[in-house]
Amino acid sequence: MAAIIKINHADNVAVAVSNVTAGEVCQVGPEEVTATADIPAGHKIALEDLAEGADVIKYGYPIGHLLEAVPKGGLVDHRVLKTNLEGILEYRYSPIPAHVEKSSVTATFKGYRRADGQAGIRNELWVIPTVGCVNGIAEAIAADFRKHLQDYPAIEDVKAFTHNYGCSQLGGDHENTRRILADMVHHPNAAGVLVVALGCENNQLEAFRELAGPVDDSRVKFMECQKVEGDEVGYGSSLLRDIASASSEDKRTEIPVSELKVGLKCGGSDGFSGITANPLLGRFSDWIVSQGGTTVLTEVPEMFGAETILMSRCIDEKVFGKTVSLINDFKEYFMANGQPVYENPSPGNKAGGISTLEEKSLGCTQKSGKSAVMDVLKYGGRLTTKGLNLLSAPGNDLVAATALAASGCQIVLFTTGRGTPFGTFVPTVKVSTNSRIASQKPGWIDFNAGVILDGKPVASVDDEFIDFVLSAASGERTMNEKSGYSGIAIFKTGVTL
Repeated sequence: MAAIIKINHADNVAVAVSNVTAGEVCQVGPEEVTATADIPAGHKIALEDLAEGADVIKYGYPIGHLLEAVPKGGLVDHRVLKTNLEGILEYRYSPIPAHVEKSSVTATFKGYRRADGQAGIRNELWVIPTVGCVNGIAEAIAADFRKHLQDYPAIEDVKAFTHNYGCSQLGGDHENTRRILADMVHHPNAAGVLVVALGCENNQLEAFRELAGPVDDSRVKFMECQKVEGDEVGYGSSLLRDIASASSEDKRTEIPVSELKVGLKCGGSDGFSGITANPLLGRFSDWIVSQGGTTVLTEVPEMFGAETILMSRCIDEKVFGKTVSLINDFKEYFMANGQPVYENPSPGNKAGGISTLEEKSLGCTQKSGKSAVMDVLKYGGRLTTKGLNLLSAPGNDLVAATALAASGCQIVLFTTGRGTPFGTFVPTVKVSTNSRIASQKPGWIDFNAGVILDGKPVASVDDEFIDFVLSAASGERTMNEKSGYSGIAIFKTGVTL
């Protein structure tokens, strides 16, 4: 007998745990349903006869309406299901209690205390180009210093974070580039930063230094390649050696989890994302908040259809107003470019069992747990408020993960049902929604939440995950770090000259 999962008592569909063959009897609680079609793992099976036009209910909410009737036991997928979403909406603040009790036990991790009071979980040297024209020089400087890395035991790694921007940009795009790079200069995971400029770009070095604000001159240095006489790579490498020398006494110390800032992200989602990995992150987010720490949820287009759940948890009307703007501003961005707000999910999502944006969003927002929404950040903004925050960024994996890290998150937790190897400029933990992808891609996946489907107790998995994340925060390298996969991507919306 095949197992299927009914997520909410109000649902009229369930999710197949494994592939179901037509004619096979499925068990969901005390109910039995005979499949009238093949149901792939992660896909939806109708629990009752559903008429054309009827809403399909999952997670207790409508996820779209049917384009044709589906009999009890039939397959409900993207071919028969259409979104209910539309454009700009008006919202009313209807708060519900969303409070997480403060923990009486203080957890810690071993991190680096910075001079400005921040806490880092890595001690790396970063080379940051102001413009894409010097990407090659930035990479060459990092490679040259890497030859000397063994001479500086306090430094864990050296990385160059290349990008294509910094010139020929106007308005918001130019400011997005400057803000993200300035955020990186102040990130606590960096023992020190070398900013490499060309000299003639729009992102002029002096204006960038002014935007970045005060820095520790022994830890943050700037060079303009057009003003360097001779070998700019050797000069840049010598500046890195100066920074490394200033960092030679850096050591890990016990730091309370209240100073941990964690980004929440998903990508390559499947029908199990909202059942295993995303709820795991939600419970972890609530645990971090109970410790006095901070979590950040982004991917605004993947809030469409579930935004009222987040709005109802806003701590006050001011934060509610920011959340309304977060949603509607992003919808206006879509419409200004002639695109429907519901042009999602991706082909991989559909293959994994996600049929509409509402379904994707209701699963995606599970990562936020049950905590109150304390603040909302604009793209490129940096965290100032503890607790659960929302951040404006698109769903694109590397753009959104970069924005999370730039906001001040020392680590990003990334759930996936299809698998992905990438990492942003902070440790990027991959949490699989199913055991198949964890087994198939052990070099990508850090933690398997699919064991919940296999019957492992949720409380046990939660405890193991907390231990895993604290170990990663204390220096245990993640899969993307072991593979050397790290990079940045900056949000672009306008004209390139």
